[in-house]
Amino acid sequence: MTQIAGRRVLVTGGASGMGRRVAMECSARGAADVTLWDLDAARVDATAEEIRARGGRVRTGICNVADRSQVYESARKLERDGGPIDILVNSAGVVSGKSLFEIPDEQIERTFAVNTLALYWLCKALVPGMVERNLGHIVTIASASGLVGVAKLSDYAASKWAAIGFDESLRVELRKIAPGVRTTVVCPYYVNTGMFTGVKSPYPRLMPILEEADVARRIVEAVERDRRRLFLPRSMYLLPLLRVLPVPLFDALADLLGVNVSMNDFVGRQGAGSPALGHDRH
Repeated sequence: MTQIAGRRVLVTGGASGMGRRVAMECSARGAADVTLWDLDAARVDATAEEIRARGGRVRTGICNVADRSQVYESARKLERDGGPIDILVNSAGVVSGKSLFEIPDEQIERTFAVNTLALYWLCKALVPGMVERNLGHIVTIASASGLVGVAKLSDYAASKWAAIGFDESLRVELRKIAPGVRTTVVCPYYVNTGMFTGVKSPYPRLMPILEEADVARRIVEAVERDRRRLFLPRSMYLLPLLRVLPVPLFDALADLLGVNVSMNDFVGRQGAGSPALGHDRH
């Protein structure tokens, strides 16, 4: 069991959305302090004040997790000034929400830089200290689209498939060298954070749009129980099993469930009045 009370937590993409909710949940459960990393200084400060108002201890940092030099420098400063991190929550993420031939090359590169490569930089910077103490927990917030390809998510889905593979490889490596360091990969369906504004679920009883507060609570509970995987809702656990079907049948079932029309009305944060589309948060 991973104890959150008394532990130091770092949440990337912590200014708002899922990162903010997870940070608040960890603080409410007695974390020694919670560090928020994001690019949005105003929102980071607002979230920090909200946590402090509830009696929590919080630190903040402006860090572009896609820039490994910034990650390494920020991590050194963080551990030098405040001590080692015990729980790392990789929540930062971006989404473009366009078909392959509409996505600018630079956006594809950014999707992988934030959603996938940042995992490497953060873990290389912070996990060696966990390994040395044989204590720690790494949370990778992936996506249900990392389990099944979705139209208009070719870059996002691929980056999340990579995140799931990264978590699995990291898990088996840590099992050999530091079994006290645990990992949890989280694969939620669409979450109502604003990042996926406009998406629709054709079958909301089977595949509901999730609420961020509930997802954050489930993530923190999964960490406390050392769950290796968390798929939300429970129907997502069927996706790996469906892989045994022949491809035409698998595709037909995905179409029947409306998977490939769910992004048709997507507008994202930009359409919701945000200056950036899905910027560094789920």
